[in-house]
Amino acid sequence: MNKTELMELIRNRENSGVEFKRDDVSSERLAREIVGLLNLNGGHILLGVEDDETVSGLTRDRGAAEEWVMEVARTHVQPATIPYWETIDWKAGKSVGIVSLPANAPDKPYKVKRGSAWITKVRVGTTTRDATREEEERLYQLSGRLQYGLKPVLGTGLDTFDFRRLRDYFTRILGGDAPEIGDADGWQTLLLNLDLATTAIEQPSATVDGMLLFGKNPRRFLPQSGVRAVCYLGTEPDYATRADETLTGPLTPLGVSDGSLVEPGLVDQAWDFVCRNTTPSARLEGARRRDRWEYPEAVMRETIVNALVHRDYSIAGTDVMLSIFSDRLEVTSPGRLPNTVTPEGMMSGLRYARNQTLVNVMRDYGYVDARGMGVRNKIIPGMRAHNGTDPDLIEDEHRFTVRLWHHRGASPQLPFDA
Repeated sequence: MNKTELMELIRNRENSGVEFKRDDVSSERLAREIVGLLNLNGGHILLGVEDDETVSGLTRDRGAAEEWVMEVARTHVQPATIPYWETIDWKAGKSVGIVSLPANAPDKPYKVKRGSAWITKVRVGTTTRDATREEEERLYQLSGRLQYGLKPVLGTGLDTFDFRRLRDYFTRILGGDAPEIGDADGWQTLLLNLDLATTAIEQPSATVDGMLLFGKNPRRFLPQSGVRAVCYLGTEPDYATRADETLTGPLTPLGVSDGSLVEPGLVDQAWDFVCRNTTPSARLEGARRRDRWEYPEAVMRETIVNALVHRDYSIAGTDVMLSIFSDRLEVTSPGRLPNTVTPEGMMSGLRYARNQTLVNVMRDYGYVDARGMGVRNKIIPGMRAHNGTDPDLIEDEHRFTVRLWHHRGASPQLPFDA
């Protein structure tokens, strides 16, 4: 960092990634700010800068300040970390110490020492506070140290599974054998072995993944398991809608041997909503009429299934959002992208799975790109072939959105070489 960049940071004031501190703060207070930034997206602590943006400068000499910062990061932060340290001369003999912390730190959640306990802290705006249990769970999940899908869903048992779908999966989809529907012991053993069920309070319970995939009524136990589907009349959200539905049910469909569906899964319901609320065009191929949908089916299915299998299910009270506008369609999934995953990486073919069991099962049904690169191999080239537009991949602090454009040329070209 140079002095011009430092001046810009100070001019922009404290924010989610920048904290001002005097260097006479306690070690505990410095560690608290280090942990809060590590658990968000990294950033900078400027030592020797006051809350009112005036530069008071370091009171310790540079070597002592660096040694103190490194000791705090080693002994007051768990797991220990090594921040990047630098000093920049200001004026009138003053200097500013800069503690830089990386984005996408790999060992979340980081904790700060409080007495004999270790406490998880999170950065919210310009403040750092104790994490809630749900926030701490999400940090474990982001680091890959907690598989939320393996948690038991309390109140469930073997009777909350749809054994018709389970038998269909093991026999028709996988081509194997399955216990008879009434064979409780056989099913219990199979579901426990595949992590679709687990033991809770000495009784078998569905895991989150098991309930999402094969539950009779997932929304009863997981209210965040559905899709909120809305079709607006114009280009912005409004109270006036053409359709507003909440789609519920398991992710998997119930089929028969010829491949036709007896009951649709959530992906099929979402595609049906798109078909009912967009207008196809028609063309003749020989003597046959061919409908051309506003959005290609393969692209839509890939977009919807990605949102459902990769969303953060630890965020309760919010569904995947499917929004149709007059000029575009958006699918929004709750939760940030996992560590190290970026929209640019997805466009280049980066593979990731927040919920690996969901991905594996939906791949068996043919919903998920077998190579795990659906954005690069299906969504982007599919939209380019369909109408010459590129999708927008939009990440913010709490959600991830894929935006597909209906009108040719409505979206700027993205830096991707198909």
